[in-house]
Amino acid sequence: MSPITGKVVETPLGKLVLSEEAIATVAGAAAIECYGVVGMAGRKMTDGIAELLGRENLSRGVEVSIEGDHVFITLYIIVGYGVRISEVARMVVEKVRYTVEQVTGLKVANVKVNVEGIRIQRE
Repeated sequence: MSPITGKVVETPLGKLVLSEEAIATVAGAAAIECYGVVGMAGRKMTDGIAELLGRENLSRGVEVSIEGDHVFITLYIIVGYGVRISEVARMVVEKVRYTVEQVTGLKVANVKVNVEGIRIQRE
């Protein structure tokens, strides 16, 4: 069994290891709650189409790297048609930074948002 890698946090009760996948799941959950975000985009593109991922796969649309005491997050999102992309991206950055810092206690150094597609609702 391989050891879990991630950020080790010392607490009075012992050591806590926060994996990059756990941090990615928290970040993905925060991003999907933002107005205008309709889904997370998978990193593997098939025929140039970004697939929408369900809630159970939120970490797949997120890349996390930990360098020292800082966390760097890159999100790949799909937005709804008609929203102001710059505003959605700004809200995603703020919400993800706040949520990850509150839940994990780690300092988020950078959040990047990549809009991989726009979803048009058909009625």
